[in-house]
Amino acid sequence: MPKRKVAVALMAHPDDAEMTCAGTLIRLSRSGWEIHIATVTAGDCGSQSLGPEETAAMRVEEGTRAAELAGATFHCLGEPDGRVVYDRQSLQKTIDLFRRITPSLVITMPMSDYHSDHEMTGRLGRAASFVYAAPNASDVPLGDGATVPRVYYCDGLGGRDRMGDLIEPTTFVDISGQLELKASMLACHQSQRDWLRSHNGIDNYIESMRTHSVERGRQCGVDAAEAFVQHRGHGHPADDLLLEMFGPGRRGN
Repeated sequence: MPKRKVAVALMAHPDDAEMTCAGTLIRLSRSGWEIHIATVTAGDCGSQSLGPEETAAMRVEEGTRAAELAGATFHCLGEPDGRVVYDRQSLQKTIDLFRRITPSLVITMPMSDYHSDHEMTGRLGRAASFVYAAPNASDVPLGDGATVPRVYYCDGLGGRDRMGDLIEPTTFVDISGQLELKASMLACHQSQRDWLRSHNGIDNYIESMRTHSVERGRQCGVDAAEAFVQHRGHGHPADDLLLEMFGPGRRGN
């Protein structure tokens, strides 16, 4: 168990955490962790009728409200929706955010997913995790306890990668007791139901989230679960903290 209990979910858009890892964030919060939800974009393309500034403001407000339900703080890096790139500017923004938060646990997006914004976010999360604690990586003062954190990639849409192939999780987190609050967090993103229906062909995305959570739960023998792939590359802690804390059979908070 790390001495510093701070977790950040680095996502692409304001409803991504609620679709993928909010149950785990709730469990961390109830276990005494400081929780942050950060998005690379404000989701300014997520409307068929409003302009980008109005859409961004609305979606940041929705994201802030959803985060508060989990006891989390919401952040937005302000990169353009649908046009996230892995470059020096976006990486520096991510590093600077991590310097201010000093996380010991990072959840980010899969680097193979249907949406390129998600893939670029995963790359930003991985790179910033590895380098943020280096003294010369940022002008933001280095916080106490800064170190290379544990990193997990959240599930892809429907548990599949960019080519539609099934993702093989390394880690399941039991969210049976957190599913209803996770659904309430997702419901805060009221603007996205019409958008997803018209653009992605998804009607009732809250029920889609429930269905996938139940399916992941079935795969590990619980009522509902979230799935992750842990980053175990050189320099990163390899012990599976989420599994040890919240794996199947360890319900707790």
